[in-house]
Amino acid sequence: MKLFFIFSILGIIQNNLPGKSPVEGAWIHHEKNITTVLLFCDGYFTSARYTDTSFIETSGGPYFVDDNRLHVKEEFNSAAKNLSDRHLQFKLQNEELLFPDRNLSFERMDSNEGALSGVWKITKRMQDGQLIPIHQTGTRKTLKILTGKRFQWFAIDPASSTFSGTGGGTYTFKDGKYTENIEFFSRDASRIGASLSFDDHLENGEWHHTGLSSKGAKIYEVWGKVVQ
Repeated sequence: MKLFFIFSILGIIQNNLPGKSPVEGAWIHHEKNITTVLLFCDGYFTSARYTDTSFIETSGGPYFVDDNRLHVKEEFNSAAKNLSDRHLQFKLQNEELLFPDRNLSFERMDSNEGALSGVWKITKRMQDGQLIPIHQTGTRKTLKILTGKRFQWFAIDPASSTFSGTGGGTYTFKDGKYTENIEFFSRDASRIGASLSFDDHLENGEWHHTGLSSKGAKIYEVWGKVVQ
């Protein structure tokens, strides 16, 4: 508990400093047929590994940068029940993120320049013609992180180290049209390669998300930003 408190305070300090963390945005690494994508946005980090046909693993949680060290407090890990804290040395070189201790390099995909960039949590849903607030109890949550070009959603319960599912890929948002291109989906590999389009807009800092679900059902959701 004490360590998590320290991470939370450091995250608050970082988020109130001018400018962005130097690693903010999306990064990608290819090795044979495996793709690894790292997302850093508003004090939250995710990592996802997958192939063109299957999901492998994902993890993530609040992060902060101290000089050239990346510190992550895991909130979820699909490959491990026991969550841990990561402390990794890194180096930025041109448009690459390097981890010398692991001999890994990632190419920058974006720098969080999108209008929808942020960590989002659903707050309202349309029911019987009205937007009804969603009141969640306990520690289970579904979040969606968007950088300038990439997205990933994940359903987790940090208190019980439970991971329930994830999906992600690339997205575009232009002229009120939001389109997701799915590159990985932990629950159903047949969804890989699909594209879903929605009529979306931002209103008073909230993201209004409307259209049809993958099963053809009408949806109208409102998402609010999560402050780490």
